[in-house]
Amino acid sequence: MDLTRFPLGDYCALLDGLGQLAAPLPQGLDLGRVVELVSCNSRETVPGTLFLCKGAHFKADYLADAWRRGAFAYVSEVPYPETDLPCILVKDMRRVMAPLAAKYYNDPARHLKIIGLTGTKGKSSTAYYLKYILDEYLAPQGRSCGVISSIDTWDGVEKFESHLTTPEPLELQRHFAHALSSGMEYVVMEVSSQALKYHRTLGVQFAAAAFLNIGSDHISPIEHPDFDDYFHSKLKIFSQAALSCVNLDCDHGAETLSAARAACGRVLTFSRRDPAAAVYGHDAHKFGDDILFEVSAGALSGQYRLTMPGLFNVENALAAITVCLGLGIPAEYVRAGLAKARVPGRMEVYSNALGDVTAIVDYAHNRMSFETLFRSARQEYPGRRIVAVFGCPGKKAFDRRRDLGEVAGAYSDLVVLTEEDSGEEDTLSICREIASHVACECRIEPNRGEAIRQAVLSCKTPSLLLITGKGAETRQKRGLEYIDTPSDVEYAQAFLRELDANRGHR
Repeated sequence: MDLTRFPLGDYCALLDGLGQLAAPLPQGLDLGRVVELVSCNSRETVPGTLFLCKGAHFKADYLADAWRRGAFAYVSEVPYPETDLPCILVKDMRRVMAPLAAKYYNDPARHLKIIGLTGTKGKSSTAYYLKYILDEYLAPQGRSCGVISSIDTWDGVEKFESHLTTPEPLELQRHFAHALSSGMEYVVMEVSSQALKYHRTLGVQFAAAAFLNIGSDHISPIEHPDFDDYFHSKLKIFSQAALSCVNLDCDHGAETLSAARAACGRVLTFSRRDPAAAVYGHDAHKFGDDILFEVSAGALSGQYRLTMPGLFNVENALAAITVCLGLGIPAEYVRAGLAKARVPGRMEVYSNALGDVTAIVDYAHNRMSFETLFRSARQEYPGRRIVAVFGCPGKKAFDRRRDLGEVAGAYSDLVVLTEEDSGEEDTLSICREIASHVACECRIEPNRGEAIRQAVLSCKTPSLLLITGKGAETRQKRGLEYIDTPSDVEYAQAFLRELDANRGHR
């Protein structure tokens, strides 16, 4: 990656222009020295680094380590006098991170067509639908579409399993720079409420932004204090978009549409209920293992096919079609991409040899996605005993513990509660809190693999297992670390084979 390097004075002028300097620059600061790296990770520091002090867990020791490794100045909201480095004091680190990161990476986003997706559920599926469509469209040019999602990231250079829905600014701008240097034209990304609230995407102009839906989630002392803060954080995406795509069927749809029109000159709508929408989806039905649906959308009108299960995915497909309508992607590529689309860890279906026990592995993790998944499961697998396996993350979205317990208890015959990125909280305590809201038979097994095993081997009659929250992820957050583990997909497949073996089927 060939980047133009800028002197420290250029970064200071940027901060001054943003009105973010909280104090005069320290005397003797070498404004002419070229910044070789902008980083907030002391372990990555090299000589010539401008170091950024950020994060709830930041310690002065990190700055001292960065100094030893070659940092020559630091940016912070507070000074650290115990470290003999010049301090550039700023008013709000969250507001300066993105502009500083964009400066260091030469503002690659302005050369890319970036598509941003926000919503309480469906972001990952819609992101992959768009990636498959755009990969079809770009294939004749020998190019592909980048993706930055809560599942994984591909930027033309790096491909890895994601930890955050939307990366912090330095990582985000690095991915954009990689995409640009790899010859990519399009990048599809999920944009979380936290990213919008805390300015991770500040300065990024989206070629298109889609607002999928809104439900109550991420309400906690360290995320959003209430629903209004959550909702209005998501609405901020429209102010960064050249094209806004709005789901008329979502809760607060009228307010969302009004916000889009106020912030963005070009708005397209989609709906399964309102024929007047720019993209109207109707007559959705199962056809074998596939889903067929009709679309009225000008140049993109016609029948479409999804080969992923879940009738609710039609709504995500309509969002992708709306973006494509606005960006002028021809129908042939939209149709071909949707027919091929797969989402790792999303609605992955596995069955035992006799087909009487089916496991669905999915990322559903909030009330809205749970209700959609469980309703769909009842509709598509009538008469089956339902077993749910899930947990809740530590120190975030505390309302999920009540919400998921209530939904799973209302639809399931058995709920097995287990570890799900407990982080700094105790897994057993989280599970007990969820269990207090479950109205059916409930078991607690903190070991996730053993929880899935017990759920599978409990099946004596035709059953459907819904294993949710982790999808294809291969890590668990324990404390502040991510620990490698088998994925739910691997667990489900292994224990279905064990069930067959116990029954004498191999």
